[in-house]
Amino acid sequence: MTDDIETIREAKRERLQRTLREQAAGTAETEGRETPREPVHVRGAEELSALVADGGVVLVDFYADWCGPCKMLEPTVEALAAETPATVAKVDVDVDQALGAEYGVRGVPTLLLFAGGQPVERVVGVRDRDTLERLIDQYAA
Repeated sequence: MTDDIETIREAKRERLQRTLREQAAGTAETEGRETPREPVHVRGAEELSALVADGGVVLVDFYADWCGPCKMLEPTVEALAAETPATVAKVDVDVDQALGAEYGVRGVPTLLLFAGGQPVERVVGVRDRDTLERLIDQYAA
């Protein structure tokens, strides 16, 4: 099962990198662009920087597999990816401790909202879907 998950993550990573290369080359449309409808698993500062560099709204979920509140938040995060204009990224702080430290993550779940390539909001702990949708909508408008 772990191999299947890694295969899926690698395929998603390749799609994301291809999209980012197209945008950098100017071949992808930036207005009205489609965002991934599933959370994107990010590994490393370079991947996260590439994801937020386009200036769109990006919600980053710093989580851990062992974290009960993170598991409670997961359906909300998946729904936000599917139903909002934000790109949703997930960072496993056990796998990428340096990235968590870079963004000052001291507890999980921590959600960072990026807009215009910059972090604009930080939410620590579980929040309801409506609260998170309002935050996204505030910066997506």
